Amino acid sequence: MADDMRLPETADAAAQSADGEATSKIPQDELNRITDDLIAAFKSVFDPEIPVDIYELGLIYKVDIDDDRKVDVDMTLTAPGCPVAGDMPGWVENAARGVKGVDDVEVRLTFDPPWDPSRMSDEARLALNML
Repeated sequence: MADDMRLPETADAAAQSADGEATSKIPQDELNRITDDLIAAFKSVFDPEIPVDIYELGLIYKVDIDDDRKVDVDMTLTAPGCPVAGDMPGWVENAARGVKGVDDVEVRLTFDPPWDPSRMSDEARLALNML
């Protein structure tokens, strides 16, 4: 994760026109605020077995914000057999729903590609004494 607080692989509401200009119904400053607020929301969700939030762990793979303010999230878990596999997507959905300007949220769980420690931020590595 970069220190500039951007979502990984965000294909937010800024669709591209033929000349490369963004063509979104959501103003760019509002889209930036929603993105920052989504990151903060994701950082409020923790894997109960690991004292690091899911954003810094690299569990959020993709976030799309469409013109109707629906947020689609592709995420993973540290392992397919994670004891909170049935709960964590709901935690992420609830966190994202709390962001002002978000009208709907869908969270999809994927294991392709599988998560590995290389996806963690330096902050997560430091918290887990892995530097």
